[in-house]
Amino acid sequence: MGRLHAREYTRVVPPGSLEESLSPLRALVFDAYGTLFDVHSVVALCEQLWPGKGAALSQLWRTKQLEYTWQRSLMRRYEDFGRVTEAALRYACAALGLQLDEERRRRLADAYLALATFPEVGNAFAELKAMKLKLAILSNGSPAMLRPAVANAGLRDLIGTVISVDQRKIYKPAPAVYRLAVQRLRVPKKSIGFVSSNCWDACGAKSFGFRTFWINRSGAPVDNLGAPPDHVIRSLAELPALVRAVS
Repeated sequence: MGRLHAREYTRVVPPGSLEESLSPLRALVFDAYGTLFDVHSVVALCEQLWPGKGAALSQLWRTKQLEYTWQRSLMRRYEDFGRVTEAALRYACAALGLQLDEERRRRLADAYLALATFPEVGNAFAELKAMKLKLAILSNGSPAMLRPAVANAGLRDLIGTVISVDQRKIYKPAPAVYRLAVQRLRVPKKSIGFVSSNCWDACGAKSFGFRTFWINRSGAPVDNLGAPPDHVIRSLAELPALVRAVS
């Protein structure tokens, strides 16, 4: 069976439907890494430091970073995202036979504080802000990582609230993390839309009770976790029009 593309399984709640009337959106909560910030924008630096290995390093680094968050959550051995990210980098370099000295480690750590945003992020947020919705980030990132990343991306004036899992010492998709958004925004979960490019994250938010928007940039199949995203789009640029249709 071929890969299922976004347009084949996108579900849009029609304006005026029962579902919409019961839960008008009052807030949008965004994942950060991979959704707003392009974690693979470090490929160029990785390639500069280890020619011919940049893409492979970036991919394995990200894979182990996510695996470590899930594994540490299951073991109840929380460390903040900065430490997890460094541990994943050390693993990836060791697995690929790359020498990671202190200078290279520092440069890559600094790059994570100034990740590039996806090109449509600024315009999409400007449109959403004009819609008078509460806008927030809910991220695995630590406050020390998120503050400079948001500032360097020029999003500080567009995003009202930045929430870190550090407050609960457990990573997504734990329900306690999504509950943080309800508590901080003071909005019922049925009136919160959650946006992520990570399908497992959107599924976790859906399981918790949020309305969910999966940004499926690669046309990947949906994760089979029993709580599929409500809406699937290919880019953040599509989000404002969809939110208008369902709010």
